[in-house]
Amino acid sequence: MQSLEIAIFVQFFVGLIAAVNPIGIMPVFVSLTAHMSPADRNRTAYVANVAVLVILTVSLLAGQFLLDMFGISLDSFRVGGGILLLSIAFSMMSGKLGEDKQNKQEETESISREQVGVVPLAMPLMAGPGAISSTIVYGSRYPGSMNTLGFIATLALFVFACWLLYRSAPLLVRFLGQTGINVITRIMGLILAALGIEFIATGMRALFPGLAG
Repeated sequence: MQSLEIAIFVQFFVGLIAAVNPIGIMPVFVSLTAHMSPADRNRTAYVANVAVLVILTVSLLAGQFLLDMFGISLDSFRVGGGILLLSIAFSMMSGKLGEDKQNKQEETESISREQVGVVPLAMPLMAGPGAISSTIVYGSRYPGSMNTLGFIATLALFVFACWLLYRSAPLLVRFLGQTGINVITRIMGLILAALGIEFIATGMRALFPGLAG
């Protein structure tokens, strides 16, 4: 029985890697934090991963209850997340992301760092519909206090691994240089736009089945 529970936690961990794809998100993280100092970048990585841990833990404990209470479906969440991704993508493709933070809003720079860490990094990029739905499904399928504690420990381990990964971002930044970062920013903006449209399309097909016909 114990080996079966461990297998469930390993399966949950692997599922999170597939749903979140932290390695694939890393270039986006580099683009979003290219204008920051190393200390600010590390703080953003910390804020983002703590936010992911909080979001997924809340999803595990009360996700389905909250969605039902507010009458929100997961597909509605997909549409909202897709719109959010599109707005960020437009800023990235125009090359304006980060310029205001550096020159015109220095007094609110710390707030901006937290906002970048939470939106869009933590949500919807990392703790997006896939990760949230997976967490809710596992929490519902395997109830019980011991299983819940095991899932929370698995989430903490996953977030810690992501934090270590994003702390290596300065090496990637130095390797690419500012020109490389600018190119990646616009390419990632295009990819984010496509991802946002995919989120919207998936949610709309489920909300309005007649659109698929």
